[in-house]
Amino acid sequence: MIGVVTPIDLRSDTVTKPDEEMRRAMAAAEVGDDVLDHDPTMAALEQRVAGLLGVEAALWVPSGSMGNLIALFLHLARGDRFLAPLGAHVLDAELGTAAWLAGGMPHALPSLTPEAVVAAGGGESPYYGLRTTLLSLENTHNASGGTVTSVAEHEALVAAARSIGLAVHLDGARLWNASVALGVPLSSLTAGVDTVQVCLSKALGAPVGSVVAGSASFVVEARRVRKMLGGGVRQGGVLAAAGLVALDRIPRLADDHAHASELAAGLRSLGWDVAEPATNIVLASVPDLDKTLLSLGEAGVLASPMSGKVRFVTHGDVSSSDVAEVLRRVREGV
Repeated sequence: MIGVVTPIDLRSDTVTKPDEEMRRAMAAAEVGDDVLDHDPTMAALEQRVAGLLGVEAALWVPSGSMGNLIALFLHLARGDRFLAPLGAHVLDAELGTAAWLAGGMPHALPSLTPEAVVAAGGGESPYYGLRTTLLSLENTHNASGGTVTSVAEHEALVAAARSIGLAVHLDGARLWNASVALGVPLSSLTAGVDTVQVCLSKALGAPVGSVVAGSASFVVEARRVRKMLGGGVRQGGVLAAAGLVALDRIPRLADDHAHASELAAGLRSLGWDVAEPATNIVLASVPDLDKTLLSLGEAGVLASPMSGKVRFVTHGDVSSSDVAEVLRRVREGV
């Protein structure tokens, strides 16, 4: 029987807390009213992210959901249909704002291939039919266990969308992980897209914030929509400073991937049904999801449900020794 233990939190890579270096950067940040004058630290963060992504301009937003919504809001006219992979965050985890606020009709693609994109979005329809105007991609794909879209796959999907006149948005909340896993620059995974959203509080460990990016003209309009949605900030440099520190830690994500692989291997050795993770998300199939999550919690291992499976997410606050301790607790208490 396990007594009182310190929980090891593997529910998400959003549970990380800013360390002393990040807190010092936040405390010392040069700031200004971002709504009136464009906060200087915020501007520096946006410029740096735009450079990493290979696009003209970028805009800090409070959340990835807002970043995706802003992009869809500007891409879609009322009643336009957009395509997205089955289980995409914009379909299942953003409270329907793509339809409610952006006015788009979502269409999930069970198989995300160039052929499926053309089949779903191409061809003429009668005047009363849906007009498909956008393909929304996700890399890495959260609900599939942090799976990665390769450069070649990305290019083929973008080319298919372009061949039938679709714009392309990329939900790259964990694009950093895809870049590290593939060993390629971020810009190679954004090539050809019109807009992209990346998250600073997932994987990289900033306390809050995402960035939505694209052309300079897109960002001008995106700033207006951010304000419309209540996302204007004042001395935002305090938050942007954390983002700048977080960007320096992109290479560290390889450790998270290694820890996820260690966890998956250890669970398999204990008889669990676990696929090899592509990045930092481990999905385990279990006979009784609710019972397993309860047992894990009692053992001091915090996990979450995802796609009918148990999801464990490694992150910057989880070490190799923590992974070993998780496996010990699972072996003895679950």
